[in-house]
Amino acid sequence: MHLMRVNEKYYNLLKNGVKTIELRLNDEKRRQIKVGDKIEFTNGSDKDESFCAQVAALHLAPDFETLCTTLITPAQGGFETKEELLNVLQTFYTPAAQQKFGVVGIEIKRLS
Repeated sequence: MHLMRVNEKYYNLLKNGVKTIELRLNDEKRRQIKVGDKIEFTNGSDKDESFCAQVAALHLAPDFETLCTTLITPAQGGFETKEELLNVLQTFYTPAAQQKFGVVGIEIKRLS
């Protein structure tokens, strides 16, 4: 099982099913994730709060702009517009990091 800590706001969106795709750099840790694997998501503000999900699909792209334009919708990422989604992602991931690793949208189905 994979473990992911998520900022409280986005954790709640995932937990409530509003956000169905977790967006990350496709770094070495994320490259270990396969469709069908289980992930335990933990609330970044409360380590005792968590839920499990199964990986339904992996959406790979060279950067978040491409991912959000061609492979996923902003709503799947928990946002109303692509611009809002990309602005938030830029606060977490630099263009250089995106270029180095690529990005992944981890589509999940909640288990518990």
